[in-house]
Amino acid sequence: MIFSKELYLLLKARYPIIYISSLEEERLEYTIHRSINLYQSKPIYSWDFINGYKTKINNSKFAAKNPLQALELIDNLNAETSSIFILKDFNKFLSDTSVLRKIKNLLNILKNQSKSIIIISTEIQIPKDLAENITVIDFLLPTEQEIKLELIRLSKAIQSIFNLEFLEILTNSCQGLTLEKIRLILSKSIALYGSINKNTINLILQEKKQIISQTQILQFCDSYLQFEDIGGLENLKSWLKNRKNSFSKKAKIYGLPSPRGVLLIGIQGTGKSLTAKAIANEWKLPLLKLDVGRLFAGIVGESENRIREMIKLSEALAPCVLWIDEIDKAFSEQSKNFDSGTTNRLLGTFITWLSEKESKVFIVATANNFSVLPLELVRKGRFDEIFFIDLPNLLERKKIFEVILKRLRLISYNLYDINQFSEKSKGFSGAEIEQAIIEGMHIAFNQKREFNTLDILDGLNFIIPLSQINSQRIKQIQNLALSGQIRLAS
Repeated sequence: MIFSKELYLLLKARYPIIYISSLEEERLEYTIHRSINLYQSKPIYSWDFINGYKTKINNSKFAAKNPLQALELIDNLNAETSSIFILKDFNKFLSDTSVLRKIKNLLNILKNQSKSIIIISTEIQIPKDLAENITVIDFLLPTEQEIKLELIRLSKAIQSIFNLEFLEILTNSCQGLTLEKIRLILSKSIALYGSINKNTINLILQEKKQIISQTQILQFCDSYLQFEDIGGLENLKSWLKNRKNSFSKKAKIYGLPSPRGVLLIGIQGTGKSLTAKAIANEWKLPLLKLDVGRLFAGIVGESENRIREMIKLSEALAPCVLWIDEIDKAFSEQSKNFDSGTTNRLLGTFITWLSEKESKVFIVATANNFSVLPLELVRKGRFDEIFFIDLPNLLERKKIFEVILKRLRLISYNLYDINQFSEKSKGFSGAEIEQAIIEGMHIAFNQKREFNTLDILDGLNFIIPLSQINSQRIKQIQNLALSGQIRLAS
């Protein structure tokens, strides 16, 4: 529901205390005034600890540094007067016994008279004594339309009209930021570059990195990988290329729903993580990595708060790619039975979001062991598709060798016997192939010469692939994929 409409309905229904959390105090207060005046004009009294009330009644900072007196004004004001009281950062005083008692005494007055309290703060802190009487509503970050209007206003102010394509790119880049932060970044761009241009996008990304790093749950990852840097996986690449522009405005006008995400199942070292990085770079979207270990906090209830924070932040930064590495370790069937229900609650919140989300967050989840994943996570509707990434075949191994050697020796890569390497490396994953090449390079480096075909062959002899160490488990995973339950990436 639109914030203005929801606020109006709560006030009309005489909800006594409304709690709104936001980092944008100025924008929030402006929106409250506009919302109330839009539907029904009422006197609004705004209080903060330093300045007290800003009213026509008294200009001498009435109730400054006195939260109890701030509540007494609500009590003493004419019962016939319909009023709204905005109390800033008032959550800080709710633990005070006298303030808590005064609010309890005020509840009947608020219910029977046309008076409402709106508490605004940067965080939600509600004592149990008041939980039944306080209603929390969300005040989201600026929408795409709000950001676009602000950018147009700023462009007119600096007399530099943006073309439509750049305006759309800039609008998408600014999503997840407050209007005040957007203004500061654009001012910084003008100070650095003399204008708002393509370099401004990098400044916006740097700011987002700062915001994400403060959460300690999500990590902002840089990615320069392309699909061509990954050997094989042609079916998966083709599927992803068909969805490259699915978050664009044209796709929205066309009526195309935004893709939800993909689950990549496969043996370790076969390119699942590389694919996640390549998707973000190819689609020109920011890449967020979720550290699932940090979701499981020690304090009761904190884990649930963290997953909600993760969802809120990733949606605020949409369109983006959310990479959840080794999801099988977080939401396995075994872990659900040994942690007092925490995993069940987190899984419930997560899969509900997967099914219902409308935001442009493309999830790339990776797992090594498909058999331990809960059925409710892998059923249709959670992800758009589930792909199995097998050990590379002969042609794919040849491509992997070519990609790695090109990266290491762009000019002379064709001097190496790639065909022989491909034959010799049967059962190797992409990561193991790269490690074999590095082993050969170490041999040549210590002998103070350029590495050659024989060095890499020696490297392949030194590496024992996982397919030989745990061949039975690898075979089980391959049989599951070949049964037709999972789509093949190659």
